[in-house]
Amino acid sequence: MDTVVDTVEIACDESGFSGTNLLDPRSPVIAHASVDLAQDEAVELLAGLRSSLGRRAVAEHKAHLLLRAGRGRAVERFLSTLDGRSHVHVLDKRGFVAARVLELLVFEPSYGDGTRLGVDHHEAVAALWGHTELLAAFVAMTHTKHRRHVDPASVDRFLAAVPAGVPPLIGLTRAHVESVLVRLLAGDPTVPPPLEPLVPAVAETALAWSAGRRSVAVVHDEQSALTPLRMARLRAHLADAVSPAPPPLLGVRQVDSRHDARVQVADLLAGVARREATPATIEV
Repeated sequence: MDTVVDTVEIACDESGFSGTNLLDPRSPVIAHASVDLAQDEAVELLAGLRSSLGRRAVAEHKAHLLLRAGRGRAVERFLSTLDGRSHVHVLDKRGFVAARVLELLVFEPSYGDGTRLGVDHHEAVAALWGHTELLAAFVAMTHTKHRRHVDPASVDRFLAAVPAGVPPLIGLTRAHVESVLVRLLAGDPTVPPPLEPLVPAVAETALAWSAGRRSVAVVHDEQSALTPLRMARLRAHLADAVSPAPPPLLGVRQVDSRHDARVQVADLLAGVARREATPATIEV
């Protein structure tokens, strides 16, 4: 007899995503929020929130609805309604880039990087976190869109910025860096995109909701980073990594947030979480 796997559908959105501009000090974190709500529950929640704030009906509710001064009580009610029905993954962008330096150039990159399935590089990330020139050079070097060949000047800039005395980077050679970039340019399916934090955010969100006992279907606000090919690779990697437990991620379906109240609730939650994020709550 076939085993019936429990499933849950969650709706997700983010706040703070800025594409490859990952080192903008004005936007240091990304909050990726998810909710387990039915459509009618989300519609009712938004209507109640709108009524409590004296707002008229709108096509789409955005996070600024809750972030204005004097709305702390409304935020508390909103969060209490979602207690046990939501999850937020907060990511420090600078820490994300520092971790990608290590995972791409020192270790073997994996779609589990940046999740609980990956290796904890916390100490090494902390050592690289303040090296802004290195991190900026890495971003420029690995931004390979519209490139067909390795850019020698970007490699020069990166290698010149490598700090002395940081153990994981000792012995890093130009030949190795260029070999990794060649894999990126060739579309090696085992190498995750190094500048797309939403990919590991979706992975970690699915793992959190799955908890090793069920599979998760994701409905997500439209994001160009979440391509069908990347999501297929992510889904396969997660399934292999946790087997024989149920595959964590069933798939990712992108929707226009104006037409999905659940995604709008996730957007509101992400906006609140991003505002409230502190160094103590940031996950590197």
